[in-house]
Amino acid sequence: MSPDEYCQNKTAKSGSSFYYSFLFLSEQQRQAITALYAFCREVDDIVDEVHEEDIARAKLDWWRQEIARVYDNKATHPIGKALTTAISHFDLHQEYLIEIIDGMTMDLTQFSYPDFTQLTLYCHRVASTVGLLSAEIFGYEERATLRYAENLGMALQLTNIIRDVREDAERGRLYLPQDELSRFGVDVDTILALEGSPELVSLLQFQAERAQQYYQKAMAILPDCDRYQQRTGLIIAQIYQATLKEIADDSFQVMQHRVSLTPLRKFWIAWTTAREQRRWRGKAA
Repeated sequence: MSPDEYCQNKTAKSGSSFYYSFLFLSEQQRQAITALYAFCREVDDIVDEVHEEDIARAKLDWWRQEIARVYDNKATHPIGKALTTAISHFDLHQEYLIEIIDGMTMDLTQFSYPDFTQLTLYCHRVASTVGLLSAEIFGYEERATLRYAENLGMALQLTNIIRDVREDAERGRLYLPQDELSRFGVDVDTILALEGSPELVSLLQFQAERAQQYYQKAMAILPDCDRYQQRTGLIIAQIYQATLKEIADDSFQVMQHRVSLTPLRKFWIAWTTAREQRRWRGKAA
């Protein structure tokens, strides 16, 4: 199995919404974004599946070393080798890949966040950096597109947090800020017991409004000349916003079941969004 095939299998097996957005990229872009996504899945799986902190930390440290080898053209892991190919074509900053590992490392010892400011650092590391790397792969003319990518990363991560409250609670993690839990009168023990409450619904409504603000800010920042090049990110945004709407329409019953879109609906959103962005083709300055 080649490095690229390894990454493709890891991406496909995840069932992620990102897979559908990759369909509209060039071969070179698809190789790079698939390698990036496989890397994110690999380090995230370490945190989720390795229950001994020392072993998980050692594995993440190994990946820090592997990223250094990637930039020295000495990678040993299939994902590392695929990333080596990617950085030969795109300006992917090494420090962003390390920041992703830093964010995953936070999960080993930090199971909740006192306030949104501290949660923002986590979201930046695990999501906004991915947005910045992705923007480099998709291409852009204006620097403002990088601010769009940062804000979109935040919006996507906040959507994940809302959708995955139960799944995270099963792992003993809670990404809803502690001060906001108190403000809305949410009993933490109730969440950790995998039970819902009217107070939690109110808090999640508040979180959804915050996520929408980040989506709106991202779209307002994105220059028209970069919309077509950044259509993959716009596809992801549409799929995630549709998921967030489904959660809201379901009255935020995330403790009862996980809300997700069908593969057919994801593909339809991807296809229609890509088609809509065609009108911006050739608008680059």
